[in-house]
Amino acid sequence: MSAAEEDPDIEMIKARKLKELREKAAALEKSKSTVGQPKKKKSAREVVSGYLYDRGDEVLDLAYAQYPAQTEAIVTRIAELMLSGEITSKISGGELLALFRSVGLNVRVNTTIRVEDKGKLISFSDKLKQQNDDD
Repeated sequence: MSAAEEDPDIEMIKARKLKELREKAAALEKSKSTVGQPKKKKSAREVVSGYLYDRGDEVLDLAYAQYPAQTEAIVTRIAELMLSGEITSKISGGELLALFRSVGLNVRVNTTIRVEDKGKLISFSDKLKQQNDDD
């Protein structure tokens, strides 16, 4: 039996091994190219910020300013839940504020009440002052 007349099964095994070696070489080459460019991982705050709407970013900034360590712990846990897929919906500023208050963080949010007076928006306190002055 000569080398040209080898068993077809042996040829198939050789071809399969050669294909596997090529795939391993390609995977190794790809991993070498990505090592030079490390993928930047988002911080927990960036992950959570992507899910916020309706003044949510403002509430988050105020919480970090007033309770930095506690807020970081809460935001880290929220980000873990978001990345695992347990939280998929967006979070409003009101919902985030309610969450912080439910765990005992009384985040103070500056609010102003404005009323329309003769086509202009003025603060409610100014409106009351005008009424007292008119009396």
